[in-house]
Amino acid sequence: MRSPGFRRTCTTLMASALALTAVSACGSGDDGKAGGKTRITVNCEPPKSAKVDRSFFEADVKAFEKQNPDIDVVTHDGFPCQDPKTFDAKLAGGQMEDVFYTYFTDAKHVVDINQAADLTPYVKDLKSYSTIQQQLRDIYTVDGKIYGIPRTGYSMGLIYNKKLFEKAGLDPDKPPATWDELRAAAKKIAALGNGTVGYADYSAQNQGGWHFTAEMYSQGGNVVSEDGKKATVDTPEGKAVLQNLKDMRWTDNSMGSKQLLILNDVQQMMGSGKLGMYLSAPDNIPILVKEKGGNYKDLALAPMPGGKGTLIGGDGYMFNKKDTPAQIKAGLKWLDSMYLTPGDGFLGDYARAKKNDAPVGLPEPRLFTGAADAKDQQVKKANANVPVENYQAFLDGNQSLEMKIEPPQAQQIYSVLDGAVSAVLTKKDADIDKLLKDASGKIDSILARG
Repeated sequence: MRSPGFRRTCTTLMASALALTAVSACGSGDDGKAGGKTRITVNCEPPKSAKVDRSFFEADVKAFEKQNPDIDVVTHDGFPCQDPKTFDAKLAGGQMEDVFYTYFTDAKHVVDINQAADLTPYVKDLKSYSTIQQQLRDIYTVDGKIYGIPRTGYSMGLIYNKKLFEKAGLDPDKPPATWDELRAAAKKIAALGNGTVGYADYSAQNQGGWHFTAEMYSQGGNVVSEDGKKATVDTPEGKAVLQNLKDMRWTDNSMGSKQLLILNDVQQMMGSGKLGMYLSAPDNIPILVKEKGGNYKDLALAPMPGGKGTLIGGDGYMFNKKDTPAQIKAGLKWLDSMYLTPGDGFLGDYARAKKNDAPVGLPEPRLFTGAADAKDQQVKKANANVPVENYQAFLDGNQSLEMKIEPPQAQQIYSVLDGAVSAVLTKKDADIDKLLKDASGKIDSILARG
C-alpha cells in the first residue's frame, strides 16, 4: 500500500488533429523519435486540481527540456499515480508509458510477466544511483538485474494528538512504546468523552490487512515465510495483534463504535481533534492539516509500538520493455533531474516548497545515504516550516527497528486479512483462532498460485 499519490489516466483525444499524439502518448510502440528528439512518455504528473504541485511539475519538466533540448517529455497525469485495479491490464495491453510509476510491491511482478526493460547496462549513467539507500535499490533488483529506480520510501509510525494526550493526563513527549502502553493511553483518551476515540484502525478496502501486517512486524512477526511460500499469520504474534484490537474495541471501548474505517475516515477523525492515535507514515501529517482541519503543533509522530520492526513501502519508476536505448538513457536523465538530486527537483526543492506554504521538515521520505543525504537534510532543515521537534521520537526510535517490505501478493493477502481485522472489530464473539486458521489457508492458496 501507499499513502495518497497521483494516478495517471490516459484520455482518448477525439479531435483528429490530436489523434496521432494521443495514440503515441498512451503506448510505447514507436522508436521514441519525434522531430529529431528522443521522446519519452512519463506518468504521475499531479492532476490539475493540485494546482501548486502541478505548476512545480510543469516548471521542472520545462527546465529539464531546456537543459536537454534533444529530449521531449510527454507527461500524463492522474490521481493516484497507479490504480491497482487497472495496472495489469495496461501492462498487458501495451498501454504503459515509457517511464511508469510503480509501488515497491509491483517490481517483481512486472519483471515476472516480462514487461520491464533491463536497466543494468544503463544505471552507470545515473549519477545518483549509488547514493540511494541499498535496501530500496534492492527492491527493484531481480535475479541480479536492475529493473527500476526508487523515488520515495516511507516507514510506518504512530501519529498522535499532543493536545488530547495533555487533556488525558498523558505526557505528550513520551508516546507509547509498547502495545500495552498504547492500549492504556487509548483508554484514558477515550475517557475524555464527547465522542473522543483513543485509537482507530482501518478494516476495509485492503487497508485493514495492510495495518495488520505492520502490527505483525512491530511485534517481530511476519505474514508469510521468508521464502514467500507459506502463511505465518496463525502464530502467537498474529493472535496478539487481533486480541489487542478486540480488547480495545470491546473491553476498553477505546476505539469507538463506528468500524470498517478506511484512511479518509481516520484522517477526518484526527483532523477534527476527536482521535488520539493511529498508525501511518509521516506524509499523512500535511493532509491532516491542509485538508482535514488539523494543526501542525498538535500532531506528533512516534515509532511503531512494539519496538521490533516496522513496515516500509514506497514507489519508483520502471521502464517499458519496448523502450529503445535512447529512451532509457533519456528517462534516467529525467529521473535524476526530477527526483534524485539532493535538495532540488520536484520533491527536493525545499526553498520553493516553503515559499509556496508547502510543508518542509517532515522526517521522510529519506532516500539518500552519505554525503547526498547530508546535503538533502541540510537544505531541508534550513527551510523547515513545521515543528520538527514533534517528529524526533520517530527518527530516534526507527534506528533500532527492523525495516521490512510488504509481503509478496500484498493486495490479495491484505484482502484476506481485512476479513480477520473487521471481524474482531465488529463481532464481540469473534473467534480469533478460527479467523487466523482460515486466513492462513487462504493466504497459502494465494502464494501457491504465485
